[in-house]
Amino acid sequence: MANSPADGGELVDVLLAVSRAMAGIAARSLAALDVEVTLTQYRVLVLLSADGPQRSVEMARELDVAPSTLTRMCDRLERKALVRRFHRGHDRRSIWLGLTPAGRDLVGVVMRARRRELAELAGAAGLTASPAALALLHDFVRAAGELPADEWWRRWEGSAG
Repeated sequence: MANSPADGGELVDVLLAVSRAMAGIAARSLAALDVEVTLTQYRVLVLLSADGPQRSVEMARELDVAPSTLTRMCDRLERKALVRRFHRGHDRRSIWLGLTPAGRDLVGVVMRARRRELAELAGAAGLTASPAALALLHDFVRAAGELPADEWWRRWEGSAG
């Protein structure tokens, strides 16, 4: 496929390759555990870690899946005691999703394993980053709708309950 200035060219190709590498790291981290969780199920846990309890309809929208697909996914996560469903206030129609302590712990274990693997890979590749490069990467993270690492970890600490 030819690169053009309109599609970002080489930068987009490199980011695409990085995203494949990141997906592989996430998959390996999950596979190393005794708990069988798919990448999409893990994404539910990560979102709940970062954003706290959410209405199931909003979670389905965030993941771009049908509400029935999210229901089946959360059935499995609930059976594994990783998420809990509940109602807030007097609204019995809305179903909320939250992490259990086990769900929170699983996300922490996987994130720490991913961090270790990334540190090893960066070291093996001899990667370093200037403050300007780090700022650009932080901008990319925010543009993707993600939180910087320090904020993510703060939210993760209080995410179960």
